[in-house]
Amino acid sequence: MASPISQKLEEKLVCSICLELFRVPVTLPCGHNFCKRCISDHWQKQERVPAGAEKGYTCPDCRRTFERRPELEKNVTLCSVVEVARDGEARVSGAERCEVARGELCPQHGRPLELYCEDERRCICCVCTVRQCHRHQRVLFEEERSKKQALLKESLEKAEEELERIEQAMQELDERTRSIKDSSEGLKSVILSKFTFLRKALEDFQCWTVARIEQEQAAALGRVGEDWSFLKDHLDALSQYRERAQCLLACPDHRTFLQEFPLLPSPESPEALLPMEFDVAAMVKPLIDILTNISRLLLEDLPSSVAPKAPDPVGQDHRNLTFDPKTANKYLELSKGNQKAKHCPGAVCGQQEQGSRFKPWQVLCTQGYSHGHHYWEVKISSHSVILGVTYHGLPREQQQGHKFNIGLDGGSWGLQVREDCYLAWHKGQAEKIQEQLYKNLGVSLDYSKGVLSFYGLGERMQLIYSFHNVFTQPLYPVFWLCEGRAVTLGQRD
Repeated sequence: MASPISQKLEEKLVCSICLELFRVPVTLPCGHNFCKRCISDHWQKQERVPAGAEKGYTCPDCRRTFERRPELEKNVTLCSVVEVARDGEARVSGAERCEVARGELCPQHGRPLELYCEDERRCICCVCTVRQCHRHQRVLFEEERSKKQALLKESLEKAEEELERIEQAMQELDERTRSIKDSSEGLKSVILSKFTFLRKALEDFQCWTVARIEQEQAAALGRVGEDWSFLKDHLDALSQYRERAQCLLACPDHRTFLQEFPLLPSPESPEALLPMEFDVAAMVKPLIDILTNISRLLLEDLPSSVAPKAPDPVGQDHRNLTFDPKTANKYLELSKGNQKAKHCPGAVCGQQEQGSRFKPWQVLCTQGYSHGHHYWEVKISSHSVILGVTYHGLPREQQQGHKFNIGLDGGSWGLQVREDCYLAWHKGQAEKIQEQLYKNLGVSLDYSKGVLSFYGLGERMQLIYSFHNVFTQPLYPVFWLCEGRAVTLGQRD
């Protein structure tokens, strides 16, 4: 049996409403203690008084009345004392323990979870309050939930605002997507229409140009045919006259000879035929300029244009070039089987006729190209050298104001190697190129496409410059050398 002292102590720890040991004891402003659930139920009954009756909240012990429902705060000290008293009692029966849900019990002490420890941020029982959290800040579930609910509501409001903002941003992105697609499709339609129109214009221009050339060809061949028929008729007349004259000369009778001689007409000399000229390149010269500009625009000027690729010598015609001694300036010395040219200003080299020699310090190669894709390499001793290609009719005389004539007309193209840069020459116009200077250079000629490219040969091939044109005559490599300079043609086995 319990001692009188402990019995009196337990009596002081009993709720006057439920007559059981306090469960979550709370203290009223008047100082009396009750189970939190008991006093709450008591006040709820008082709130359900008939209409018109005076309402109030009273203490069941002292009958003190409160105008407003007091806020209930847990009596932590009394709760601890009650738990000590409970430790001295017999273990609660299984039926009583089943009244408390398993999730509401402390995992360490098996007691109901009644408080919240703010320091450890966990729910605790009365034993935890005495043994582990007696110096921690502890609050009731309702108080902590109220604070957490306020934080959660604030967070939820922010989340809803962010959700609305994101949905609006996504809607704007959808509208932007539709706008981009509409704009792109419209622009694509315009561009396709424009390119279709340009292709049609180019095809019409091609058909017109080819028809024009064929028309001029037919007219020229017609004139040639007329001249050929005229000469054929005169040839037949001369053949008949020759036969009759030979028969008359062979006649033994003098009388017959003298009688037949006046009957033999004298042969008539035909009128001199006008020289037949057919320069189709001059006829379509404006068209060539147009095609040249179009080629340059498509292959170089437009963004993402197809620039000339580095040549592959294996797949190209790479004939071993030689210099033509008949065209070499008198100060150019040829050696190594006419594969090396050197400017020797102190001596006159060679005794060929002067008519075919260049007056400038230049020399042609013997080989020419009129179709296909070709590539050759050149080694120069220093700067102040020009290399290029030309039609065979490049003037041999020196042009006024220049020491060379490569690239000064419409039938030659040249790259001048200077000490600090390169100059690309054509039709008397020079374009400056800032690029690393090389002593080994490669030249690629695609005659059919009308592309002439110059490359620097180092660790890798570097494009220096490309000309775009419509070539109409065979092209010959040509070189100009300043005093003391030498050029050697590359050879392949």
